[in-house]
Amino acid sequence: MKIAAIEPSQTWQIRHKVMWPDQPFEFVQLKEDEGGFHFGAFEDEKLVSIVSCFFSEDEMQFRKLATLEEFQGKGIASELLKHIFKLAKERNIAKIWCNARTNKKSFYEKFGMIDTQKTFSKEGQEFTIMEILL
Repeated sequence: MKIAAIEPSQTWQIRHKVMWPDQPFEFVQLKEDEGGFHFGAFEDEKLVSIVSCFFSEDEMQFRKLATLEEFQGKGIASELLKHIFKLAKERNIAKIWCNARTNKKSFYEKFGMIDTQKTFSKEGQEFTIMEILL
């Protein structure tokens, strides 16, 4: 597996297929994408997992962590998270946070992230804000 910086447009196919297949393709194209940093995990040159990072002052939000279904459960998303957590530490970021689907909360807890109990719904999905202070 190789992790590399990718273009925003390279994230859209996986975001759509994994996270929002019932929405129009444009739904996964964020206006903030151009200001973010995007990373992908590759298996044999195939992009199989993606994440997008957005920095503001001393915080980093990561969004749209997604792995193709046939590659899930192999630790690929975990390696992507380790990669961006390292990047955050190198940039002296004080807090990392994300809007996690509530059914994925335990995944983020394995990385020391804490549920803030701030929840919301979007298009029928329930989310909670997870964070970790560095």
